[in-house]
Amino acid sequence: MVDFGLGLLHGPPKGQNETFLSELDKTLPQLKGSFRSIWMTDHFQWEGQPTFEAWTVLSYIAARYPDFEVGPIVLGQSYRNPALLALMAGSLQALSGGRFIMGIGAGWKEDEYIAYDYPYPSPSVRVQQLEETLIILKKMWEEPGQVSYEGAHYRIKEAWCEPKPEPKIPILVGGGGYTTMKHAAKYADIWNYPDSPLERYLERQNILRRHLDEIDRDPATLRCSWFGRVAIGQTEDEAVARGLSRENKWTPENSFVGSPQDIAEQMNAFVENGCDYFIIDIIGAPDEAVIGMFTEEVIPMLNGA
Repeated sequence: MVDFGLGLLHGPPKGQNETFLSELDKTLPQLKGSFRSIWMTDHFQWEGQPTFEAWTVLSYIAARYPDFEVGPIVLGQSYRNPALLALMAGSLQALSGGRFIMGIGAGWKEDEYIAYDYPYPSPSVRVQQLEETLIILKKMWEEPGQVSYEGAHYRIKEAWCEPKPEPKIPILVGGGGYTTMKHAAKYADIWNYPDSPLERYLERQNILRRHLDEIDRDPATLRCSWFGRVAIGQTEDEAVARGLSRENKWTPENSFVGSPQDIAEQMNAFVENGCDYFIIDIIGAPDEAVIGMFTEEVIPMLNGA
């Protein structure tokens, strides 16, 4: 089965704070029944644009929109103490009735670390920290009573996480680095690779599958997902004219762009290779015509949707 999530950017356009919620109020009723989840990016600053803090947004959205699961896409692991993160997740899981997904990655945006006075170690250290965070999360969620752990980077001593999450919190690990994907293979329920053309996605996915083989894990137990932009129009020219984002990093090569038929074909190429969860920022939402093209035309054309 193919699932869909709505990906939210860092915040509203400058001077238009009220549009963030008003656009969600217009968008989400149109997605009900077609989309499973809402996801918030985890950033502190973005080139001077208004930037909402992810956990605050997720907590608010979980209460405001009870028909959807919620998750971060993805948390920077070093922004929050792992034990506190485990408790925050357990609390939101309980308060939302089991609708939280823990999306997490190694962290990458150097300017945020510097601006907010977080240590910014080498990529190899950040990836080591990611594994220790995953270990702590699972121990605190699954082991009874108080939990202790001593790692090279993080440690906890007789820490509580009550109530224990029920149901189990799914873990999404985001990233395409070799070791990050090794951690995804070992600890995650979902792997995510963002803003990727099909060829690069398949290259990374092949590495992931080798990791799964090494630990004798059934590939069917780890979902593969994609996060990025969708620019849709009745014609390719209309879709391209819609634009991809307020930034310039997204292109027709690393996004889904075109008519409903075009986008269905592009997505089906991913589906046929094992990707079954698309977390997307729909350019032009909450316009009903734009969302309708995706929900009423694209989704019925997708294999397994």
